[in-house]
Amino acid sequence: MEYLVKRTSITSEKTACAVVAVFANKRLSDEAQKLDKKYRGIITDAVKSGDISGSVGQTLLVRPSKTATHKRILLVGCGKAKELNIQKYKKIVRACATALKDLSANDVISTLNTLKIETTNADTLTRLHVVICEDVFYQYDETLSKKKSAAKLKRVKFLCSEADDLLNTRQSIAQGKAIASGMLTTKELGNLPANICTPSYLAKRAQEIKRGHNKLSIEILDEAQMKKLGMGSLLSVSAGSAQPAKLIVLNYHGGDKSDKPIVLVGKGITFDTGGISLKPGAAMDEMKFDMCGAATVLGTMQAVNEMQLPVNVVGIVASAENMPGGHATKPGDVVTSMSGKTIEILNTDAEGRLVLCDALTYADRFDPDVVIDFATLTGACIVALGTEASGLMSNSDELSEELLAAGQATGDRAWRLPVWDEYQSQLDSNFADMANIGGRWAGTITSACFLSRFTEDYKWAHLDIAGTAWNMGGKNKGATGRPVPLITEYILQRAAQ
Repeated sequence: MEYLVKRTSITSEKTACAVVAVFANKRLSDEAQKLDKKYRGIITDAVKSGDISGSVGQTLLVRPSKTATHKRILLVGCGKAKELNIQKYKKIVRACATALKDLSANDVISTLNTLKIETTNADTLTRLHVVICEDVFYQYDETLSKKKSAAKLKRVKFLCSEADDLLNTRQSIAQGKAIASGMLTTKELGNLPANICTPSYLAKRAQEIKRGHNKLSIEILDEAQMKKLGMGSLLSVSAGSAQPAKLIVLNYHGGDKSDKPIVLVGKGITFDTGGISLKPGAAMDEMKFDMCGAATVLGTMQAVNEMQLPVNVVGIVASAENMPGGHATKPGDVVTSMSGKTIEILNTDAEGRLVLCDALTYADRFDPDVVIDFATLTGACIVALGTEASGLMSNSDELSEELLAAGQATGDRAWRLPVWDEYQSQLDSNFADMANIGGRWAGTITSACFLSRFTEDYKWAHLDIAGTAWNMGGKNKGATGRPVPLITEYILQRAAQ
């Protein structure tokens, strides 16, 4: 979709559809008032008749006349103006985009980016508007015999006043397009079936992201190379699979050579049966989403590259398939990680931390400023936080606050959980330096405690995205693209420093 910005008045622009805000208590936005005056009270009449109350996310389409310069006017309820926040704004724009998706209109003027939200500027709202529109208009059809019909909407125009900076708005649009592109990659990889999206396929897609971009370099380690490095923990996960494991490293050089990089690490279990600790059959098909941490890293690296941000970012994907088989790792086996620490594998279904710990050790060679990992790691996180927030655990208060702020700014929120020393004893083992599970209680926290033992030399944060990376079951089942908005906002803020 094409996004444009123009410095003009909404009343003077010809369009197939104009989008304006209606607030609670029958109040019209400034732009709605202008169109209401132009078309002799058509919006006021709709409000007075009760056709739209102004509640958040409510929509109503009105048609001025066949000869009008605005063929349609889409009214979008925004609630009480003083109570607007990012979460409500996301709901408002999503409702707008959903309504537009079903229209035959090919061009739209939206004024929703002019809404006033405390602590948030118009450029941020414009960027978020673009991201949400692209998200709503995304359709998965890669494995369908017939491709879905594309939406007729081709162009969205934003209007600027004389006081607004046209260049900033254009930059916000470009950033929104890049973030949306990264989210699309993340969703597409997550939605692909596991017979297509294997570790080798992820490596192929990473090569495609790098192709033609001189600020990006790539390295793909095979199992022989990982064995040489001593990655016994990661390789224990792929031991039962016919699909070889891959360690994929994308290195974006946008900053000075002396700048320490932000390192992103993603869990890439392309299918998780649980291994010998076999999962129940119900909803096992959704275990293709167990690589959404990896997809997040690849999508974010794509977005950062498209935005050409002045930072250094390394993306590491630890990818394997967890299958039962004659060579599969067994409960009770002891393996040696790249760090030299030994691990007693009490449950082969706690495999994500086994691939991540070697990747986190590998990350240290880049002399990172910070390391952030993403993983659909524990069902316990869904029990604790549901599907609204990702679980955040970290050894740095500063990094945690920055990530929480980025989540708040984008509506892609996280919630911090503790990683206290008191939890570490749950990982005690009689036969190794540690066990890979900590028992029934505080499963999300003990998994982070496990990872923390491999991140002692740098600032680190762990995002458990088990509840946010995909929608479970029903007609909306599919990858969400989260937490790409959160992490790209964090990187944008770092780039601005």
